[in-house]
Amino acid sequence: MNTRVRVGAQAVAVAAVIGLLALLVWKVAFGGDNAVTGSLAGGDRPQAPVFELARLPDGGDLSLDEFRGKAVVLNFWASWCGPCKEETPLLERTWKRYRGEDVVFVGVNVKDFRGDAVAFLREYGVTYPNVYDGKGWTVGRYGVTGFPETYFLDAQGRVVFRVAGPVEAEDLDAGIARARAST
Repeated sequence: MNTRVRVGAQAVAVAAVIGLLALLVWKVAFGGDNAVTGSLAGGDRPQAPVFELARLPDGGDLSLDEFRGKAVVLNFWASWCGPCKEETPLLERTWKRYRGEDVVFVGVNVKDFRGDAVAFLREYGVTYPNVYDGKGWTVGRYGVTGFPETYFLDAQGRVVFRVAGPVEAEDLDAGIARARAST
């Protein structure tokens, strides 16, 4: 009898794994990209999902809607992400170059501990606005596939360009130019 129970439990476990695998395959085949990344890949300029999240490091809320009328560089990152550490100095330098113009940078810290995120911002001297999304509520709405990932929004709040992975200076300038030129 004990062997029958064990075999039955193994069968249930295998069925559960097969079910989860089937769900994953279905998600990749039919729903892997959300409307933003899918539309962007198809040449469209989808409306960026708005959010309101707590500012880092001091709190208070920041809404993406605050930046309508400006180009937005929206960077998704995490303190534990090696490539995020590498690209942050470039983002900060470029933010300082565009500060006071029609471009704003917003960092979205995702799937991280708040204390680690604050320590990261201090260590790298980040001065552009950052928000905390510890549970990752925003990543699915944008279609973020990994960290870092950067989206460029035009003044109307439409996504016009995306860089999956660490952003390079050329891509950053090109994305900002596209966001500023888009009307």
